[in-house]
Amino acid sequence: MTVAELAAGLRAGSYSSEELTRHYLDRIARFDAVLNSFITVVPERALEQARNADRRLKRGEAGPLTGIPIAHKDIFCTRGLKTSCGSRMLDDFVAPYDATVVSKMDQAGLVVLGKTNMDEFAMGSSNENSWYGPVRNPWDTALVPGGSSGGSAAAVAAGLCAAATGTDTGGSIRQPAALCGLTGLKPTYGRVSRYGMVAFASSLDQAGVLTHSAEDAAAMLQVMAGFDLRDSTSADEPVPDYSVGLAGSLEGLKIGLPKEYFGEGLDGAIAHSIRQAIDEFRSLGATLVEISLPNTALAIPTYYVVAPAECSSNLARYDGVRFGYRCEAPQDLEDLYQRSRSEALGSEVKRRILIGTYALSAGYYDAYYLKAQQIRRLISEDFRQAFAQVDVIMGPTTPSTAFAIGEKAKDPVTMYLSDIYTIAVNLAGLPGMSIPVAPVSGRPVGLQIVGNYFREAQLLNVAHRLQQATGWHLKHPGDYWA
Repeated sequence: MTVAELAAGLRAGSYSSEELTRHYLDRIARFDAVLNSFITVVPERALEQARNADRRLKRGEAGPLTGIPIAHKDIFCTRGLKTSCGSRMLDDFVAPYDATVVSKMDQAGLVVLGKTNMDEFAMGSSNENSWYGPVRNPWDTALVPGGSSGGSAAAVAAGLCAAATGTDTGGSIRQPAALCGLTGLKPTYGRVSRYGMVAFASSLDQAGVLTHSAEDAAAMLQVMAGFDLRDSTSADEPVPDYSVGLAGSLEGLKIGLPKEYFGEGLDGAIAHSIRQAIDEFRSLGATLVEISLPNTALAIPTYYVVAPAECSSNLARYDGVRFGYRCEAPQDLEDLYQRSRSEALGSEVKRRILIGTYALSAGYYDAYYLKAQQIRRLISEDFRQAFAQVDVIMGPTTPSTAFAIGEKAKDPVTMYLSDIYTIAVNLAGLPGMSIPVAPVSGRPVGLQIVGNYFREAQLLNVAHRLQQATGWHLKHPGDYWA
């Protein structure tokens, strides 16, 4: 059942939030030993929240999502619970406060089942970079679920929670949504507060959601969105009612198809599935326009200068002194720093710190970091010009379906190419989402929809209309939904 269906059942008294929560906790106990989608499960806390939700429902004081069991990616600070970011560095860190996203969910009466696994500090495209081991894709446990929000994606896809939060720095919600057959939404940069969300790359990170449907994503975003004085990058923009226009007509909608997204490197079967979905929009009244985003090829090299530079700065705080892992018996301060970081950080995190520190160092700043920021502006300008012609932009979310665990682990550059279609959206700060379309050889495929700034309502409307017309989002991994 979708979040919308579950919420209707709670309001009708078909079941209680406590019954629903026990159902999901039972499923986690049954299935997660194989999937490894959760780092922390909190049954007692979840059941107490569920009982509180039931009391609110009984008194008629409940909101639209009160009593719905969800999970948070383990990058959101949760007061009194471990917040590890998938790293040994924070394995024993218990957050003293709630992230804004967490507190908003609590105020709305949602039930938190636990914290989901992720690539260490959100650095990865496969969820193989976690201190707690790789997450497995429910469609085929030999495959990756995508990353870095792979734990959230796997948990929702397998029915271990109704929905989950995620973060997207270069595709980390949309890519796992595509590989696990889900709806994944990355809002406009600044639409959702980053307060209490552990930083990887501050100018790129954005919180979002993984759900089964666009209708569910709209309901979740309604709770999460809004201005936050505690986040200096939060946008003071009005928040519309995302559910009101979901069923609106697409007559006259102009869809841009970037020629760069359908060329070399895209699997032919995926291209066919994407075009099949786009043809559905034509039957719903939309028109297709070929466009060009000429700087697309520069998105990955630009991202892998900007993101590591910001990562190098943000992760400097993990030094073994104030919080987090500390090495045994350090000989002096330098040894404390060196061994604490060497022992507690994984290889991908170290790689990005080194790249970022190099790019920011004297003599290289202008050649690398400054140049990357200039190209970032050109990428944003490409989108600005495109949106002068079209309403939304569509294309594949990923160049291939889910790949085998270990297949790309020793080839970072090939792994980075998994995000070739998603990264530019983060560099420009635009909203984007991935929705399921016709699968290829039994593996999910995602259609990416990109909108103009703060036009999440339009994206959700477009996605919802396709889901009403096709039902591709209703396909689930059989082993978990039989």
